[in-house]
Amino acid sequence: MELQKVELTDVKELANFASSIWHEYWPCILSENQINYMVDKFQSEQAIIDQIKNESYTYYYLVDDGEKIGYTGLSDKGDYLFLSKLYIKKEFRHKGYGALAFDKIKNLGYPRIRLTVNKNNKNTINAYLKYGFKTVDEDVTDIGSGFVMDDYIMEYQKGA
Repeated sequence: MELQKVELTDVKELANFASSIWHEYWPCILSENQINYMVDKFQSEQAIIDQIKNESYTYYYLVDDGEKIGYTGLSDKGDYLFLSKLYIKKEFRHKGYGALAFDKIKNLGYPRIRLTVNKNNKNTINAYLKYGFKTVDEDVTDIGSGFVMDDYIMEYQKGA
């Protein structure tokens, strides 16, 4: 499995790919209205372009044997890397691809990696704990239109 950098010319394709994964993944935790709102706010073509141009984001496809099986969004925060998104298509989950992706991400050279994870997303929380993350804080963020993100903040430190 490899990380394939998403270029600005590929953002429309990424936005469509992200939307399909989000609409498949989140219904067990979030309402359809919140999923639609969050996709538009965070994973639309314009949102991704803004993140790349203004928030130091880099997006990568997770590619295995030539097939795009997922994606990740990372943001350079100076003293740490923010792992904003790591999503894998349903048929490729629970096959070790998350661990492979994280191995590649942690080898990008940052001493710390931080992320936020929905408090009700138990399987993902357990996966990050297995990868060596620790819960360091909690955060409730009003994202507009009456929706909030109720998250744990988790952190991985090299050598910890």
